[in-house]
Amino acid sequence: MLQYLTKFEELDWVEPIEGVKQKIYKYNGKQLRLVIYTKEMPPHWCENGHYGIILEGEFEIEFQNETQIYKSGDGVFIPPGEEHKHRARVLSKSVKVLFVEDL
Repeated sequence: MLQYLTKFEELDWVEPIEGVKQKIYKYNGKQLRLVIYTKEMPPHWCENGHYGIILEGEFEIEFQNETQIYKSGDGVFIPPGEEHKHRARVLSKSVKVLFVEDL
């Protein structure tokens, strides 16, 4: 059933790796993913694309040639692929992000 309202408080938290928990709503080849990262997240390189907004907290995201700081209110626009690989480090107590993604 098509829903025009996603109530994240009604979704269960899933913990794919240590230091990361998320709630996911999927529909028609897209997903909304509410994610909370903590300092316990192990360092790892990621080649997935990410498009969203930092809701709370502060991240340092390292790319191959530079490092960027993302703060509350900043948009995230990282295309997929090896040339855009990145790894994040939580600078605050935690970071809450909302991503809009293709499945």
